[in-house]
Amino acid sequence: MNRAFWRGKRAFVTGHTGFKGTWLCAWLIDAGARVTGFALEPDESSPFCDCGLGADIVSTIADIRDAPALRKALDEASPDIVIHLAAQSLVRLSYEQPARTFSVNTVGTANLLDALRSSRSVRAAVIVTSDKCYAVSDPSRRHVEEDPLGGDDPYSASKAGAEIVAAAYRSAFFGGERIATARAGNVVGGGDAARDRLVPDMLRAFDGGHPAQIRRPDDIRPWQHALDPIAGYLRLAEMLFADPASFAQPWNFGPGSDHEVPVHAVADAVATAWGDGASWRRDDGAHVPERGVLRLDSTKATRLLDWCGRIPLDDAIRWTVEWHRDHAAGKPTRDLISRDIARYEALKS
Repeated sequence: MNRAFWRGKRAFVTGHTGFKGTWLCAWLIDAGARVTGFALEPDESSPFCDCGLGADIVSTIADIRDAPALRKALDEASPDIVIHLAAQSLVRLSYEQPARTFSVNTVGTANLLDALRSSRSVRAAVIVTSDKCYAVSDPSRRHVEEDPLGGDDPYSASKAGAEIVAAAYRSAFFGGERIATARAGNVVGGGDAARDRLVPDMLRAFDGGHPAQIRRPDDIRPWQHALDPIAGYLRLAEMLFADPASFAQPWNFGPGSDHEVPVHAVADAVATAWGDGASWRRDDGAHVPERGVLRLDSTKATRLLDWCGRIPLDDAIRWTVEWHRDHAAGKPTRDLISRDIARYEALKS
């Protein structure tokens, strides 16, 4: 992050009460940005609930599907930059609520872009989607931004839909400028307590003194600490603001190939970081279909944005476990977030 760039900038963040939204807003506020948020009420799993950010943000609690409320909040904020994180973010929940998933992820993105059409202030908008927006292809190769979009589950298809919507609005209404999309891999980090995510599920099991139950341990994902893609979103916003034409593209923000490892390798690392005899077992029950392999090529972001992941995977897991234990011991959430941001900024890229 270029702190000098963000000082005094007006940023509008959707999904600011979620896991990544909380980290992003804390970083922006710490850099001196003026932040407006638009999101649902935070649930009890979000670090937003007890981190004190509410006092530093102009916050609208509303649904991204409520187009009039979204337009009103955006008009009142008159932001320079928009970062769109609001989403239904869970693959398994998308099987239970497919229509809602499409409505939030695809139509919600269209609502935001439609509101941006009448904005005179916004110079750059970063639309965050997912590495799962790509059509299934050869699992031995890493996805690049030019690969076909698709999805054979509701979540993946809804994110591909958000990408298509963003590209259509960019071309039809923004002259090919100002709108960029960002695709990141599986993230870990302190404060993520969502259900049906590997690390939060494991930490809950270990808190209770039980072995964790792991589904699909042989699947391969691109794992990274949440601060790495968030740094990518911020860097992209900076570059897009300075040059709204050249950077109005899709961008991958994934880790290096050494982070593309099976679920069981991450589970082993989490158990080791926890210690105290923590362990996991394979859950052989019936589960919804998911892609077996996901790999992401972020060469373009490294070459053109000067971005790359900073946190080694073992450190990302160690930071996450340490954060969880420190939080359980009563250390303030905001202090823990600030600590990890400071540690991140001290790393060499």
